[in-house]
This record gives sequence, structure tokens and C-alpha cells, in this order.
Amino acid sequence: MTKAEIAGKARFDRIRYAQLWEDADILTAALGPRPGATLVSICSAGDNALAMLTLDPARVVVLDLSPAQIACLRLRIGAFQTLTHPEYLELMGARAGPRRGAMFDKATANQERATYAIRRAIRPEEQRHGAGGVGKFERYFRIFRTRLLPLVHGRRTIDDIFVSRPKDQRATFLDQRFNTWRWRLLLNVFFSRVVMGRMGRDKAFFAHVDGSVADHVARRIRHAAVECDPADNPYLHWILRGGHGAALPMTWRAQHYDTIRNRLDRLDIRLGALETFVETGEKADGFNLSDIFEYMSPEVFERVYGQILSAANPGARLVYWNMMAPRRVPPAFTARITSQTAREDELKAQDKAFFYSDFVIEDVLP
Repeated sequence: MTKAEIAGKARFDRIRYAQLWEDADILTAALGPRPGATLVSICSAGDNALAMLTLDPARVVVLDLSPAQIACLRLRIGAFQTLTHPEYLELMGARAGPRRGAMFDKATANQERATYAIRRAIRPEEQRHGAGGVGKFERYFRIFRTRLLPLVHGRRTIDDIFVSRPKDQRATFLDQRFNTWRWRLLLNVFFSRVVMGRMGRDKAFFAHVDGSVADHVARRIRHAAVECDPADNPYLHWILRGGHGAALPMTWRAQHYDTIRNRLDRLDIRLGALETFVETGEKADGFNLSDIFEYMSPEVFERVYGQILSAANPGARLVYWNMMAPRRVPPAFTARITSQTAREDELKAQDKAFFYSDFVIEDVLP
């Protein structure tokens, strides 16, 4: 997200995302092993930057315009350094538990003053909902789950979503039990551009988007509920149940905990836009660009894409998502890029963070 186009239109002084709503499994699969590499990641809540440590890079440069989002990553670093894996899950909110206050104190004991102040201000909410439940986006889903969803579906129907079953039976369940007129009405109202812009994402993030947000969400829910198995989907679990159940995002799983903990010193955290990396003259071998191009006009997208190429080593890989605004390599740079379309299609079919309509993998030619 560039200073020129988004910094003056959206707020960056509060936590917008307290956890990542992008699937680190397909991100790391797309980037592939990167021993000794320099990788660049948009921070957001920090989960995907941490997941990139499993690829064995020399360093991961993490960038964000928001001090609040940087504070999310720093809390995670403190938690990895001081907590056991079960304690980490309790602090983050993936599991229920009464000890979050003590865990918060332990994880933030050595944090810088600015980070501690940001987290301290929301400590009561953090104790109740977990560190992964205190962002604007998570509050939006909490209102949906606790106040509106019960008017549409009972607990038994919600629980039945997460019963693992064959694809044809998942389609039948969605069509016959879940996709009622009340459900469709709820989607049209709560996931409208106006409501989501006010309560969930910032309205500035829809500036370059055409079409109905509610219709897009309905299509992506079908992907999550039919094409993928909901029982394995941590994001759907959180939205509908307020926790991850038996499913966890990649960064929060036990098998990666020690690897990430042992490589935390490879993180290079910087407050600023992507241009702050480009302007240093440094080069990178891989980029997690999140969905930053979604917020840019086509003209700004082309300019920023060119800047990224100037900071990319030959053979570097660019990975990013699109939600509703289609963004791929601009025509001016197609001769310098190879799109990995077969791999994209394979990983898109596996994407558990179901909001996104496209997943892009592009390689910089030598």
C-alpha cells in the first residue's frame, strides 16, 4: 500500500487485523524453500511473515504503514520467546482459557514502550477474546457471529458445517440446509460495501473495486463450503465459532513452533510503505505482497510494480492476492515476468482463506 494513494485515505493508528486472513499454507508453497534468501513481506498481523521463516531465508524484511500492525507482530515475537505452544494458542484466542493476562505480561515484558502501550490499551478485550480477536475485522465477525447469525441458523446447523463429508454431500448441505432466504438476506445486508466499509475493512479499500461485495462473499463461501472441506478451515471456524477448533492456521501449529522460535532473529521489522525497502537499494528474492495492489489505481499499480521489479533479484518470485480488483503484471512489464499459472490454479483450489478471488505467482526473468 503506497503512501501516495492509501495512507491519507485509511486509518493506520489502530489494529485492523489481529490475525492474518490469508492462507500461509499456499503462500509458503508458492514461494518454495528459500535457504539463504532475502524475503520481503507486508506485515498485517505478522502471521505470514513468521510462516516465511519456515522457508529458511537469511532474513525476512517486514513492512507496514501501521504501528498497530507492527505491534501485533512484536507481541507474537514475545509470545514465541516466552510461552509454550499451548499457552500461545490460549493467548491468541485459538483456545479458551483464563490465563491470558499473565501470558500478556510475560510476552510483553521486554517489549518497547510504544508496542506495550498499544497492547495495554486493549488488554481487557484481549483477555476476553484473545490477541487474535481484537482487530476491527475480528470485531466485525464477532457482531455477525453473536448477534445476527443466531437469527438465521441454530447451533446444530452451525456445528454440522464442520462435519467432514464428501464434496457432493457438502454441496447438498449448503443448498438444502444452509443457503436459506434468511442467510441470503443476511449476506446482502451485513456484507454490503457500506456495512463492511464502516465496520470491517476501511471504505478506502473498496475505491478501485467494482461489483457487489455481498455477491462476491457468497461465491467465496461456496468455495470454502463445497470445494474445500470446512472441517479443515481455521478461518471459517473463527468466523462461525469464535475459535479455530481442531484446525489452525499454519503459523499457529505445533509442528512449526520451534522452527519459528529459533529463527526470530532473522526478522527485520520496518515501519513504512513498501517503497522504504525499494529506496534503500536492497534486493530481494521473494515478495509476499498480500493484497496491496487491490488498493491502488491502475496507474499507481503499474508504477509500484516497476519499483518492486527494480528491487528484485533475477529469479525472484512475487506472490499476492486479489479480492475483487483484478491485478496482474502490467502490460509494460510482461516481457520481464513469467506467470506460474498452473501452480496458481493448484494452490487457489486449496486456499482456505476464502475471501480472495485470485492468487498470483510471478517470477522475475533473469
